[in-house]
Amino acid sequence: MKLQQPLSGVRVIEICNVAAGPFGAMLLADLGADVVKIEAPGAGDTLRAWPPHTGPQGDALSENFASLNRNKRSVVLDLKDAAQNAMARTLISQAQVLIENNRPGVMQRLGLGYEAMRALNPALIYCSISAYGQAGPRSQQGGFDVTVQAVSGIMSVTGEADGAPVKCGVPVADFTAGLYGAMAICAQLRQVAASGQGAHIDVPMMGTSLAIAALQTSEYFGTGRDPVKLGSAHPRNAPYQAFRAQDDDLVMAAGTQALWETVCRIVHSDDLMQDARFKTTALRAANQQALKDALESILQTRSASHWIEAFSQAGVPCVRINKYSDVVADPQTLAMDWVQPLVMPNGVHTRTVGTPIRFNGEGAQIRRAPPRLGEHTDEILGSLA
Repeated sequence: MKLQQPLSGVRVIEICNVAAGPFGAMLLADLGADVVKIEAPGAGDTLRAWPPHTGPQGDALSENFASLNRNKRSVVLDLKDAAQNAMARTLISQAQVLIENNRPGVMQRLGLGYEAMRALNPALIYCSISAYGQAGPRSQQGGFDVTVQAVSGIMSVTGEADGAPVKCGVPVADFTAGLYGAMAICAQLRQVAASGQGAHIDVPMMGTSLAIAALQTSEYFGTGRDPVKLGSAHPRNAPYQAFRAQDDDLVMAAGTQALWETVCRIVHSDDLMQDARFKTTALRAANQQALKDALESILQTRSASHWIEAFSQAGVPCVRINKYSDVVADPQTLAMDWVQPLVMPNGVHTRTVGTPIRFNGEGAQIRRAPPRLGEHTDEILGSLA
């Protein structure tokens, strides 16, 4: 079966740094789009400076950069230089999509704002990713993943109840914005095909981070009370969290009455089954600490492996808390080919997590290594002549 590339023939210009925009553009590149990454002379994308760097002395390249920039081509242009800015304008005029994640106003000052580019290319899909959006009282404020996690409410429900503020270990604000941007671009491509008219897509990290908190905001709307930090627990399901066994932690999720009854049978505890505090899902959620204490007194009599196998065989979701070294070697990861080999431009052989999406059983492949800074400048600008 021929591997599908649904976005083959779509040219995307990326003028972005670090995470949100580059991630969104990479998703499009994985689906076949030709992504041309315009970088500033000198250091290029800030992510190129982030460790770890691998390779020979004097030619070590960032693995962080590689993880977000496969399947792209790199062009170096100084957008403050009139002649080079004109080249960027020409590239944009010939593209279907532009993605930028600068602070609002930066692209306009460079003469590359949406209205100017729409005049050149009415069908252009112009996607702006920023911390707070293109309008509103916060629009001119800068932001990074951690500040957006804070202002959007994510940090208020992350961590243990009596613990200091912590962020989610994965930069969810950055990557959520990238996902929303890629989704909106794909939807707008269909509209452009029908009408020939492009659009300006405004992707605010604060807004997309708020949007994925649908269960938390609906709890507040329904009760008038702010959701609270519960560690690994769930506000409405129990047992549904991390538990300590004899030698290690495990995570068990028995979020239905039938699964709860199965748990009681596996741990051989009629007392738990009959306890009035644990009779329903709502009661168990309301008495989570007592439930956790009671379960752990039993779970700590045997190893985590014993309980994981027993619960899993009975259909109760139960797993270890994997480190990343564990998950990349997990049999499911290997069977689905989520980890792909990657050869860096300096010859270093490494690995990366490719797109997990499959079309008719086929996953997207890595067509291009992450580019060296300006690797394709001559190739792409030469085609403009």
